[in-house]
Amino acid sequence: MSVINTEIKPFKATAYKDGKFVDVSSDDVKGKWSVFFFYPADFTFVCPTELGDVADHYAEFQKMGVEIYSVSTDTHFTHKAWHDSSETIGKIKYTMIGDPTLAISRNFEVLREDQGLANRGTFIVDPQGVIQALEITAEGIGRDAKDLLRKVKAAQYVASHPGEVCPAKWEEGAATLKPSFDLVGKI
Repeated sequence: MSVINTEIKPFKATAYKDGKFVDVSSDDVKGKWSVFFFYPADFTFVCPTELGDVADHYAEFQKMGVEIYSVSTDTHFTHKAWHDSSETIGKIKYTMIGDPTLAISRNFEVLREDQGLANRGTFIVDPQGVIQALEITAEGIGRDAKDLLRKVKAAQYVASHPGEVCPAKWEEGAATLKPSFDLVGKI
């Protein structure tokens, strides 16, 4: 079953952020745009390149009112150790959620049950806690923070402009479409 247009399921977890362990729950997500960025494991290979890329663009997400939550099935202790030992991960300012119970990964339907690891899954969640977009890639395929920014901008635009949609390769400021009877067959 697809999780698109469904509300995120309740969760509680411990995370690492700003040199501290913090409690995070589904209630913290409500009222703002969020991105859940699942990845298989700390101390791996593709994962730090992705997390570092998101860290490099975190200020842009923040300007858009978007909070980032990275999630793996590692513990919050492991996140701290990785943050303290890796130059790439050390620049992360967003929340790194530990999911050792696998509950959050199951809730978002990205858990590899036989391995206890999350797939590479990206979820854009609106202020009501509803999943508006998702992307899941195979183990060896890294994601791009610039494209994620574009998708979040499109989701925010569509949410604030009912009746309009963003076409392929839409960029902020570009023309949108207003689906109508007269537009059928004209694109």
